This record gives sequence, C-alpha cells and structure tokens, in this order.
Amino acid sequence: MASVEAHDDVPTVCAISMLAGILANVLHEGLGHAATALLTGAKSGVWSTVAWSSDFDSRLVAAAGTLANLVAGAALWLGLRSRRSASVQVRFFLLTGLAFNLFDATGYFLFSGVTDFGDWAAVIAGLPAHWLWRALLVAVGAASYFWAVLVVGGGLVGYVAVPRNEPRRLRRLTLLPYVTSVLLASVSGLLNPLGIRLLWQSALPATAGGHSGLLWLMYYIPRGAVPVRGTEGIARNYRWISVALALAAAFILVIGRGITLGR
Repeated sequence: MASVEAHDDVPTVCAISMLAGILANVLHEGLGHAATALLTGAKSGVWSTVAWSSDFDSRLVAAAGTLANLVAGAALWLGLRSRRSASVQVRFFLLTGLAFNLFDATGYFLFSGVTDFGDWAAVIAGLPAHWLWRALLVAVGAASYFWAVLVVGGGLVGYVAVPRNEPRRLRRLTLLPYVTSVLLASVSGLLNPLGIRLLWQSALPATAGGHSGLLWLMYYIPRGAVPVRGTEGIARNYRWISVALALAAAFILVIGRGITLGR
C-alpha cells in the first residue's frame, strides 16, 4: 500500500521561512557589516535591510556580511544535526536558515565576480590583476554554491525527513521559502533610506538569484541522503505565525526605514 504524503501548512511554512530570512539579513547587514564597521573605525552609520552606510569603509567591513552568514550557516548545520528529536517546525527553521545563510554567502562570491558590483567587488577593488580576482570569485562562487545546494538538499531529506520519492512535497518546501524570501526582501527594501535603485541593483537580485538554488536543489539531492526519523508534516502553529508577523512588521517598518547606529 502506498504511503500517504504528509501535509504541510502553507501559512506556517511561510512564517518559518520569513523568520529564517529575517535572521539571515540581520546577520549579514547588522552583525556583519554594521557591527564590524563600528568596531573597526566608523563613528556612526545607517543600518537598513538593503545595506549598511557610513563614511568609514574597509575590505573587512565589505567582507564581514558574507563571513557572518558563513559562520551562521555552520552553526545552523550543527544545530540541525544535533536536534533530530526537535519538532519538525524547529528542524525546518534550522534547515531554511541554513539555506538562506549559505546561499547568501556563496552566491555573493559569484554575483560580485560576474557583475563587479557588491560586497566582494569592494573587497577586491584596487588589487592588481583585477580580472584574475574576478575570475577567482566566479570559480569559488560556483563551486561553493553547488556545494551549498548539496548540503541543503541532503539536510531537507535527512533531517527534515522529506522522502526523495515525494517530489510534490520537496517542491512545496523549497518553492514557498523562495517566494517568501523574495517578497520579504522586496517589501522591506521599498522603504530603505538609500533609494529604490539599490533595491533593484543589489538587494532583490541578491535574494532572487542567491536563493534560486531552492528552485532546483531537489534534482541534486545526494543519493545517500535518507530520513533519520519518520516523516511528519508541518502542522499549523500559531506561535510561529504570530512571532513571524510581529518580527516582520519590525523588520519592514523599523529596520527597513533605516536605523542610525553610533558608538
């Protein structure tokens, strides 16, 4: 007898994805760029969902957003592996947070190498053999992004316990986070103090392109990935939904408008 595919509640999946997206963005712009700048020379600056802006800049500040996402990705992966007995909502949050952080970090290498724009374009600006540095960013970005796809795909099957033979569920649990993250980036970026142009040039391409691995990772799930526990659908959970709505409002209306930070 064929097994019945588990049901996943769409509002709860979107709420968890929203929280994971907020976490990745705050780590990149707030803990990465803003905190590093203030600790290494900036007296003040404006932190928004699309950028950190101040009179002080350095290669370290430009690189810090990506580095923060990479560290967070490693921590979330360890958390996912150690929380096998946690609820499926918690495991899906760890998995989605892992995806957003790894895709944001590795995708930025590729994005800056191809376009010569963004954080890593600033890191390599002025270095000799500039074309070689750009080529290196493209190579490192492509290789590390594909590695991230394999890690996330393996985690989705192994630790969230979505069987490989349920393509509709795999598609649902990757498409919904993707759409949620793009909408969140678009709405929060509309209010940014640096102008709408930055949303189209950087924030939206970085999210829509950077998270695009979610759209095709189901085709590259490692063959050895198997669920470590029984399949369980993501049921309706009003705590996740209410927390997500509250934090999303603050993310859009407060951080989205820009916060002036100083030391």
